[in-house]
Amino acid sequence: MQLLFIHSDYMEYEAKEKTRVAEEIEEARKKERIEEALVVFIAVEREDEKNVTYVVEKASEEAISVFNKVNAERIVLYPYAHLSSELASPERSMEILREMEGDLLSRDVEVKRAPFGWYKSFTLRCKGHPLSELSRKIKVLEGVGVSAKAEEAEVEKKSKALEAEEKAESHFFFMDEEGKLIRTADFGFEEKEENLRKFFVYESEKRREVDKIPPHVGLMKRLEIADYEPSSDPGNLRFYPRGKMVKALLEDYVRNSVAEYGAVEVETPIMYSTGHPSLKDYLERFPARQYSMIGKGGKPDLFLRFAACFGQFLMSKDMSISYKNMPMKIFELASSFRKEKRGELVGLRRLRKFTMPDMHTLCRDMGEALEEFKKQYEWCMRVLKDIGFSSKDYEVAIRFTKEFYGDDANKGFIEDLVRIAGKPVLIECWDQRFFYFVLKFEFNFVDALGKASALSTVQIDVENAERYGIKYVDASGEEKSPIILHCSPSGAIERCMYALLEKAYLDMDKEGLPMLPLWLSPTQLRIIPVAERHLGYIEEILPVLNGIRVDVDDRDETVSKKIRDAGREWIPYVAVVGDKEVEKKTLSATIRGESSKEKQKVEEMSVSALKERIEEGIKNKPFRNLPFAYRLSERAKFVGG
Repeated sequence: MQLLFIHSDYMEYEAKEKTRVAEEIEEARKKERIEEALVVFIAVEREDEKNVTYVVEKASEEAISVFNKVNAERIVLYPYAHLSSELASPERSMEILREMEGDLLSRDVEVKRAPFGWYKSFTLRCKGHPLSELSRKIKVLEGVGVSAKAEEAEVEKKSKALEAEEKAESHFFFMDEEGKLIRTADFGFEEKEENLRKFFVYESEKRREVDKIPPHVGLMKRLEIADYEPSSDPGNLRFYPRGKMVKALLEDYVRNSVAEYGAVEVETPIMYSTGHPSLKDYLERFPARQYSMIGKGGKPDLFLRFAACFGQFLMSKDMSISYKNMPMKIFELASSFRKEKRGELVGLRRLRKFTMPDMHTLCRDMGEALEEFKKQYEWCMRVLKDIGFSSKDYEVAIRFTKEFYGDDANKGFIEDLVRIAGKPVLIECWDQRFFYFVLKFEFNFVDALGKASALSTVQIDVENAERYGIKYVDASGEEKSPIILHCSPSGAIERCMYALLEKAYLDMDKEGLPMLPLWLSPTQLRIIPVAERHLGYIEEILPVLNGIRVDVDDRDETVSKKIRDAGREWIPYVAVVGDKEVEKKTLSATIRGESSKEKQKVEEMSVSALKERIEEGIKNKPFRNLPFAYRLSERAKFVGG
């Protein structure tokens, strides 16, 4: 790959005429002016096709390096074939440019990409300083100690299921609350169904790459929840004390909820052998890209797990199971790893290392599996509600094979699920079964950019019991293979955090103020003294407030700044303590959940009354103590100066 970097005051371009390989673009992208940009002219070469992942990574690193050195505000990727006579195919060039765009976006850089395959006029004003004009050449596997073939085997290999998914024929419909199946072209979206429309567009286009930085990325940094880790593989984040606590509370809640539902918790390895016969076959049936580890012979011999399925299946194979034990539920909450495409990685939404609650239910037959499926469907709705999502916050997708839906009883079952949802849902019908399941549902959150992400899901698996040799003994003493349900009641923990932040951002357009649910707020009550003399009273009442997360802003700042900072942290309750409160032994608390941008809701109450109010709001939820010093003056900042 050939790169030419120009640090510019501005760049203007206009797409004049298509070539035969031109990409389709909206009208707004045909003509743009971009200020204060590092313009990267790019020629993708034939050798780049040998190892796309490596080339994208190295080119992005070079662009970031120059971007930081010249202190540009944004990057423009400009396809420029004239830099090389050894060009890659147009299709691969387009793919590499898109992946580079996605990679840079995942690093929190504003990126513009000029259209590919158009004759364009452009005007550019170079700044003229010593670093304003630079060139680079990216050579495939330069400085990398494995062969291109081995590198590709590690990072580019797709399972047969993943390849089949990309080629699969499926048909989308909508089903209304009356059970009527409606063609997508005939469905009239009401105003309240705008998110359903966005979800359908996202699903039908099948474009997963990010093209803008979603709002939650800025929020996760400003709120000191999480950030990218530049020294790690993309898609692996660092979590600050606030984020670690929110993540841990969500894990505690899901673990408690699953235990109440009747599952037993286990722990299985995160690393497995590719040579195991059951696993080798399963790798081809699961739609995920694996992290593989290269052995001595240059071939993958180990992989990091992408789900807890096979660990639990191998355990179940060795168990003695009676029909009296069923439906039997096994659960695990631990890290999983997937080699997601770089262009799809962004913030907390899609990661390569994530925390997935995985529950598997062994059922005697399809009848019991369908009964349990419906129970888990309703249970997942309750789980999401407790986390902070109403049914209005997500869209329902129900997906099944044509053969499954051909059974009249199953049609009625699907109609029941839609009635429980209480709103129209998206239906996808596959012509053939290319996974191990015949039916699944997902609850999908649609974010501020119109991207959809699955939270809860349940699948009916008709293959893996036989594949792994899992058996149970029925009432007549005969060994049989169970039907298996795969359930994640909340989806990945990090994705719940993403959805909560995106939901808060979307709430900014409404009357209320953005905030996390009270039980997840790192600080639930902040007390602000008007003067140093009021700290004594605050220290007296802190023991009374035990059992809620309280901190004290004792910094040498003005009261107004302390109040603004509490607002920027989305603190649910903020109490300012002055002479009046000390004299009356009360607290005057601003209640964020009942305030708006125009008017603050302030109530004066006793310390015990305020504590009772907060305790009522977090009742039946997990609790953890403050993740840092209760005095703000004693804390270090994890983000910024």
